Amino acid sequence: MGFDSGRSENTLINDTNMGSYKVPTMRDVAAAAGVSLSTVSLVVNGKPGVSHDRRERVLKVIKELNYITGGRNKSAVETKVIGLLMESLSEASRSEGFYLRIVAGIEETAYELGYQMLLHVYRPAVDPLYSIRELMGRDVDGLIIANDGDITPNVIQNIAEASIPMVLVENFQNFPTHAVTADNFTAGRVMTEYLIHLGHRRIGALGGPDKYSSLRDRMRGYHIAMLENGLPLDPSLQPSPVSGNPRKGYVQMQKLIALPEPPTAVFAVSDRAAFGAMEAIKDAGLVCPDDISVVSIDDVRDSAYSTPSLTTFSVPKYDLGRTAVLILHNLTQDKSIPTARTVLLGHILVRESAAPPRQKPLQGRFNGAAATITVNPRNE
Repeated sequence: MGFDSGRSENTLINDTNMGSYKVPTMRDVAAAAGVSLSTVSLVVNGKPGVSHDRRERVLKVIKELNYITGGRNKSAVETKVIGLLMESLSEASRSEGFYLRIVAGIEETAYELGYQMLLHVYRPAVDPLYSIRELMGRDVDGLIIANDGDITPNVIQNIAEASIPMVLVENFQNFPTHAVTADNFTAGRVMTEYLIHLGHRRIGALGGPDKYSSLRDRMRGYHIAMLENGLPLDPSLQPSPVSGNPRKGYVQMQKLIALPEPPTAVFAVSDRAAFGAMEAIKDAGLVCPDDISVVSIDDVRDSAYSTPSLTTFSVPKYDLGRTAVLILHNLTQDKSIPTARTVLLGHILVRESAAPPRQKPLQGRFNGAAATITVNPRNE
């Protein structure tokens, strides 16, 4: 995957004017020396990969322009900066608070250790390191990449080649790199097994976009729990996510309700999908959990206040961010740490959205706009 090194909507500029004197930037050095911005960065940070002649030419221009390099090894008293790279979040994702808690863990821990945090929103086809170098005139001391999605393995591989200390959060790769994740596979397995323990056998699953490794792992947990308990993996009980719909889980739940025999319970890979599912159940004239139980993963702030309150798996969001910074701090100190994926454990929070199944199954028909449901009263 190539990056556009030109200016774009995501390019950050560091043209600071002091009276009539313009402070030179890394871009100015690159232009004057006739080299790329990445070449200047390699020279400034004392890294290999630049010929002797080019290195000397860059160093000469740096001296002539009185460019202050501020490289990581230049001064013990300079401001230390951790970069945080994230994909752009939707309004719903921002409001639910999942990643806000991760960011809080990163920012507060960074501050405790004497770092400033620079948040950079990823835009496809734009090199994030290039934009950061334009802003700072140097590389960050370390970089945290939160989530994957639009930040593909190719993007991460390109960043890793810059040899900047890096830690991934809620994302892991096949090549060696430090990562901190929740135990998403176990979360999916535990929540599905909880429904099975309640007596459910026909259990639907609301998955998410395949580009998120955390959601894929949660679905794998559902699959394994079903198979280990001798239950079939019915494709009709696993409707595909609908892209672009702000009500995650709503349309998927409608498809499940429309089945000749709807499921008695549903596992959702996220609380937001579960909220959409519960809304669809209510709109169909059914009751959660009397007619259909719903469980999920995340424990976002609204999960305790939904109607009914949501039984979910609590992910240690703040600690994901904190742990990433602690690992990154050791890496910036040139401490030798074996490359590892650190998995943080969570726990189930039993609330009110799941109950044992009714004795007689629901029978429903969905006409595309609303569900016509024949409800057999629960035999107490």
